[in-house]
Amino acid sequence: MGEFDLIRRFFQRPVAAGAPAGVEVGIEVGVGDDCAVLVPTPGARWLVSSDMLVEGRHFLSTVDPARLGHKALAVNLSDLAACGATPRGFTLALALPRADEAWLAGFSRGLLALADASGCPLVGGDTTQGPLNLCITVFGEAPPGRALLRSGARVGDEIWVSGRLGDARLALEVFRGTVVLDGAGFEAVRAAMECPTPRLALGQALRGIATAAIDISDGLLGDLGHILAASGVGACIELDALPRSATLAAQTAAWQRACLLAGGDDYELVFTAPPGVRLPDVGVLLTRVGRIEAEPGLRVVDARGEAVAHGLRSFDHFAS
Repeated sequence: MGEFDLIRRFFQRPVAAGAPAGVEVGIEVGVGDDCAVLVPTPGARWLVSSDMLVEGRHFLSTVDPARLGHKALAVNLSDLAACGATPRGFTLALALPRADEAWLAGFSRGLLALADASGCPLVGGDTTQGPLNLCITVFGEAPPGRALLRSGARVGDEIWVSGRLGDARLALEVFRGTVVLDGAGFEAVRAAMECPTPRLALGQALRGIATAAIDISDGLLGDLGHILAASGVGACIELDALPRSATLAAQTAAWQRACLLAGGDDYELVFTAPPGVRLPDVGVLLTRVGRIEAEPGLRVVDARGEAVAHGLRSFDHFAS
């Protein structure tokens, strides 16, 4: 199977019968030409993000290919969610050691299922032979001046997170052999690690409400720290308020701190909003976990307001 057969079989999809290209999904020309031709919404602003997943660095070689396809797109859609963007399309650059048809069938199935569910079609990309490496670039839209950024947090704002944190890191520790879980517990946290849900509806609903936002990819401490740096403020996080699953809550206090504060791979949103503002109800758990302060730095306190010493930091690709 050659490169172009691979693309046609697993990644090129026909336009819906009777519908001219671009009418419904904003694509005039998609996969199969030198460039995609996208049709933007008049007056909207483009939001673009790229993420790379490298075998052995971002995922295990044993991961189910359908789950890997899902996650490859999900982590990119999570960036659009953090900015309140509506997805419009994505490109895929794929390096493969070999053209394994069974692997490609699973990978493309997981990838395109999430693409369909998110209204984010594949519009182009590249394939080559080499160590397994996935790079996706997503394109989204937002109304002028309405994109969520990291730089708008203000003193007195409350800090909120979506969903529950820490399960993906807990799953990684099971794979590493440092934590032992029963079958049901492991499958639950493994799903959090391998099949994250990008919070697109929440991000779009937070436009005009949240003052700043970011997705939690490298750990709450580091990612919230990016908001603080961009906004020129500090913050206090209440450790006991951080939402966690029953499986994580059953672990030692040290493991809970590590997973909640510096675990990474959560792909939930952390955002700031003025106190008392009405938050949108999009069927996602939202938890107030702290507040923005004038004093620089990020403090972590317990339920009594006492400082928690943790010595943790978030993931860094070159320092970890």
